[in-house]
Amino acid sequence: MAAKSNDKPAPAAELSFEQALSRLEAIVEQLEGGSLSLEDSLARYEEGIRLSRQLTQALEAAEKRIERLVSEGGEPRTEPIELELGAKDKGPEQEGIPF
Repeated sequence: MAAKSNDKPAPAAELSFEQALSRLEAIVEQLEGGSLSLEDSLARYEEGIRLSRQLTQALEAAEKRIERLVSEGGEPRTEPIELELGAKDKGPEQEGIPF
């Protein structure tokens, strides 16, 4: 049985958003380089999927936290911020095109 290398990355749960994004970018570069074995490519791909899911969850959580202070009737309250998408950023659902 081959010895495992000690340069194994930290588990995704221990990485900050920035660290996870940097690791995912490195994985993409390695996969695009084409010099990995099939086994290593699959391992990097699986790690990349886990990181991608972690990053997506972090972004969704951050989006839910984005709020703005609104003053109505002298009582401050918060409400979700409405993000405006430019025409080029709109997907089919924003354009009224069923998908």
